[in-house]
Amino acid sequence: MDRAMKRKPSTEATAAWIRLMRVQSRVLDAVEQDLKKAGFPPLAWYDALLELSRAPSGEMRPVELEKQMLIPQYSTSRLIDRLVDEGLAARRECEIDKRGQFVEITEAGREMQKKMWQAYSAAIEKHVGSKLSDADAVKLCGLLDRLGCSCGDIKAAGARDGAPAR
Repeated sequence: MDRAMKRKPSTEATAAWIRLMRVQSRVLDAVEQDLKKAGFPPLAWYDALLELSRAPSGEMRPVELEKQMLIPQYSTSRLIDRLVDEGLAARRECEIDKRGQFVEITEAGREMQKKMWQAYSAAIEKHVGSKLSDADAVKLCGLLDRLGCSCGDIKAAGARDGAPAR
């Protein structure tokens, strides 16, 4: 058995874990509330539309979307259903594998994602940017990278698309 597996976390590591979970929950809740107040759907809709807009040809298989968004399959299926019902995405049968399908962002979906970004970016600034200097944000990304989150990938994606992935 790995030595780290036998060792119990220090009080400091446990306190860091608790803070990380609480901050993540509180900030996400605050961002969700800001989107709701602005009349937009939940953040997961934005994330799905962003991932679809970044994909080649604006389409992905549902399983690819699920992996990118890190949500369970049943949640992805319901989310896709809602996006399709609202005309923000469309299902398309796979030409090669008739049992498979693609989810494709529509023009209305691209417009919704852009509109949501205005409120989302304001919420990021309100709940994170206004509380951290750019130097602090870089330090935080470095610490999160050590825990397995590659902020470098997110930064590159954000620079490319003008919006971060969650």
